[in-house]
Amino acid sequence: MDTRTAQAMIRFGLGRRGAEPLPGDPDAWLAGQLVRPDPALSLPGASVADGLAAIRADRLTPAPPGERSRVGLLYRAESEAMLNQVLESDTPFRERLVWFWFNHFTVSLRRGQVAAVVGSYLREAIRPHVSGRFGDMLLAVMRHPAMLLYLDNAQSVGPDSPAGRQQRRGLNENLARECLELHTVTPAAGYTQADVTEFARILTGWSISEVPPTIGFLFRPRAHQPGGKTLMGRVYPEGQEGGVQALAWLAQHPATHRNLAFKLARHFVADTPPPEAVNRLNAVLRDTQGDLHAVSLELTRLQAAWQPLTKLRGPADYVVAALRAIDLPADRRPPNPGGIMAVLGQPLLAAPLPNGWPDTADAWTGPEAMMRRIDWAYGVSGRAGRVDPAEVAENSLGPLLPAETLEIVRRAGSRRDGMTLLLTSPEFMRR
Repeated sequence: MDTRTAQAMIRFGLGRRGAEPLPGDPDAWLAGQLVRPDPALSLPGASVADGLAAIRADRLTPAPPGERSRVGLLYRAESEAMLNQVLESDTPFRERLVWFWFNHFTVSLRRGQVAAVVGSYLREAIRPHVSGRFGDMLLAVMRHPAMLLYLDNAQSVGPDSPAGRQQRRGLNENLARECLELHTVTPAAGYTQADVTEFARILTGWSISEVPPTIGFLFRPRAHQPGGKTLMGRVYPEGQEGGVQALAWLAQHPATHRNLAFKLARHFVADTPPPEAVNRLNAVLRDTQGDLHAVSLELTRLQAAWQPLTKLRGPADYVVAALRAIDLPADRRPPNPGGIMAVLGQPLLAAPLPNGWPDTADAWTGPEAMMRRIDWAYGVSGRAGRVDPAEVAENSLGPLLPAETLEIVRRAGSRRDGMTLLLTSPEFMRR
């Protein structure tokens, strides 16, 4: 394995899986993953209708004490499928992009009902658009029940709408605020609180239905604030079309392109990315009207992206990379890797806030956090049995493995100790 291949598999991927075949051309390997169909989209999974039906059924007939709810059973199956996908994926660059965009458009299990539809959210709102247009992903996300539930827009009602006058209910600004602040233009665009309120009015009526014939997104005209609205100096018509137009404009805003370029560079290049890298990604987004295939390909062409690895793997990345490196059969893997991620500080699909999980080392490098990694590494190393830690080291890191680290692994008192030393080495911690 040469240095460029090792960097491609680690920086852009999820880490090499055991001794899987190496790509002959790492650049073509990365580019090919952007044009191949997403394998995960062909796998079975619950639809958004299944998830909403589970929510409704649990509300009408709660599960008996001691038994899992329908939502709980559905989420358990979905989470196991998600973890198997990242552990076994042969399109790891695409998978990294899926999880990058999921974190950008965070929904969280901290809002309980989201558990029922988070799997369909990934399959229906994120995965199909990873190599498409940002504007299409933005619209799919904003109309998906997972986001509408998470940020409370399903209950947002125009005060002057028929439903608002009858029920004396009003706006909920959560979705509008986070869409402006986090998902698109950021405060750098200079929007005001009045713009947040106007955007919330634009999005009134964007709701969900749990019953046939329409299960999923539903625009409710009776809950929509009547009249035109003005967002950041632009006037939008009433009705669902006003929201569609506003999102299309926000997706193409220069501040949105800058926001996305910075976040992509920070995730794939460095905690403090070089300005020239951000500028190049920004230019691609601007010139292609938000083509995510083009900007992802440009990422792999950045000289800065092929420098020595400096990004610290977050807990989820770390667990996935370690399990892929050891490459245990499914029946010998540690139970509940999602629970392990929680112990290490990053519970699966449960970001504490709408801004998602942090993407810089300072969030994960506290002494207690590092000790937990060491404890987990020792535990999982005990499952490796007679797997040779030196062989795993060479397979997973190749030329990025310093001779002194390999010698320390080889001279360890036991295979378990050697594997622990590898998994807790600075080289393995980085991507």
